Amino acid sequence: MYDPLPTSSPPVSSDSLCEASAMTLLDLQRKREVSATEILDAHLARIETVNPHVNALVTIPDAARLRERARTIDARWAQGEWQGPLHGLPVSQKDLTATRGVRTTFGSKAFEHHVPEHDALIVRRCDAAGALMIGKSNTPEFGAGSHTFNEVFGTTRNPWDLSKSAGGSSGGAAASVASGMSPLACGSDMGGSLRNPAAWNGVVGLRPSPGRVPRAPDLNAWTTLGVDGPMARNVEDTALLLSAIAGPSGETATELGEPGALFARPLQRDFRGVRVAFSAGLAGVRVDPEIERTVRAQASVFESLGCEVVFADPDLTDAEDVFRIERAWMIGTLVQQLDARSQAMLKPEIEDECRLHRSLSAADLGQMFVRKTALFQRMREFMNQHPFYVLPATQMLPFDASLRWPESFMGQAHTSYIDWMRICWYLSSTESPVLAVPCGFSATGLPIGMQIAGRYRDDWGVLQLGHAYEQAAAHRHSRPSVIDA
Repeated sequence: MYDPLPTSSPPVSSDSLCEASAMTLLDLQRKREVSATEILDAHLARIETVNPHVNALVTIPDAARLRERARTIDARWAQGEWQGPLHGLPVSQKDLTATRGVRTTFGSKAFEHHVPEHDALIVRRCDAAGALMIGKSNTPEFGAGSHTFNEVFGTTRNPWDLSKSAGGSSGGAAASVASGMSPLACGSDMGGSLRNPAAWNGVVGLRPSPGRVPRAPDLNAWTTLGVDGPMARNVEDTALLLSAIAGPSGETATELGEPGALFARPLQRDFRGVRVAFSAGLAGVRVDPEIERTVRAQASVFESLGCEVVFADPDLTDAEDVFRIERAWMIGTLVQQLDARSQAMLKPEIEDECRLHRSLSAADLGQMFVRKTALFQRMREFMNQHPFYVLPATQMLPFDASLRWPESFMGQAHTSYIDWMRICWYLSSTESPVLAVPCGFSATGLPIGMQIAGRYRDDWGVLQLGHAYEQAAAHRHSRPSVIDA
C-alpha cells in the first residue's frame, strides 16, 4: 500500500494539485506527500467541473481503469519502484492520436465510432514513462485549421473568455492545460497547431524539430511539415514531457538520434552576448497593434539577460507557396485513402485542400521542394547571425468561437481558413524548432504569446532561452476565469 501522509503534513487540496506544475507533482510524490491516485482524483474532479464549459477533453477513459493504474503506480513506488519521468502525471492525447481501446475520431463524422486496436508511439512512450492518459483532446477535423470545432463534439471554448476560440488544432489540449484539467498535453503542429492555441490560452507549446518526436504510425513518413510535440504551463514542464516522447525509436525513417533524456537536464544558461533578432514586421503579415506592442516590449527582458537585441527578419520568400502546396499534398494524400462515403462527409475546408492537391503535377511538387530547400538555406544563414528569432505567436486576439474563421482582419480579406495565421506557418516550412510562450494579456484580459525560433535542430537552446525569459519576466500561470465560474 501507499505510505499514508505524515500526520504533521498539511493536507494538499484538490485545487492546489490541479494548479501545481508537473515538476511539483513529481516532487510531492517522491516525498510521499501525495499519491498518484490523489492527483488523478483531483484532475478528474476538475474535469467534471470545468470541461462542460470549455469542451476541451472529448473522451475520458474509464475512470475505474485509470484509478487501477494509479493504484498500481502507488503500490510500486511504495516498494521503491519509480515508474519514469512522468510518474503518476495526468497527460492528455490529441484526438488525432491512436489510443488502444479508447475512441479516436480525428474530429470526423467518418470516424465517429472508431476505436483503435493499437497505441501510437507517443502514447506508448507516455505510458512507459509512468503517465496516466486522462483524456482525448478536441481537434478540428483531421487537424485542419487553427480553430477547434467539429461535427462530432462541437467547439472548444477559450477558458479566459468562453465566447472566444481556443485556437487549434491542439485547442483542446491547450484549454485543458490552461484550466488545470491536466498538467501536460501531447499535441501536434503543422501550421501552428501547438503555438497558436498555446498563445491564446496562456500556456507553453513547442513545435519540435522534425524527427525529434518520431511519429508512428504515419501514413506519409517522409514529410517534415507535421510534427508531434509537448504542451504545459511552463517551459520546464514542457521540456519534461519532451524528454519522455523524444528520441530514436527504430520505427521511423526520419527520426533524430539524440536521446530524449537530454531534455531532462537543468535548463539554466548564461545568455550574455547572445544575439536575438526581434521581428521588425513580416512582409504581408498584419499583426494586431496590441499584440505587436506587447511582444516588442519583451525586448527589454532579453536585454536584461545580457542578450544583444536587434530588429530583423529572415527572408521568407516562397514560404507561403511552399507551405500551401506541401500541406495540400499531405492532406490530399490522406484523403485519397478514404472511401467515397467518408470523403463525402469531410468539411469544405478539407475539400479545398484536396482541390489544390488534385491540381498539382509531379513538376509542381519537385519545384516546391527546390523552393523549400532555398528557404531553408536562407533561414540557416539568418540564424547563423542570430541564434534566436522572436516574433508574435498570433496575428490577432482570439476571435468569436461561433465563426469558422475570420473572413478579414485589419482591412485584409481572407480567402482561406488559414490566411489569418501566416505568422505561424511561415516558420513551419523552415525546419526550425519554435517555442510559444506567454508574454502578457490584452486590455480585455486575453492571453498574448510570442514565438522563439532557434537554429536547425536546436530544440534545447530554444527551451533554455524560453526558460530564461520566463524566469526574468516573472510570468506565472494565472487561473482562467472559467475555473471560478
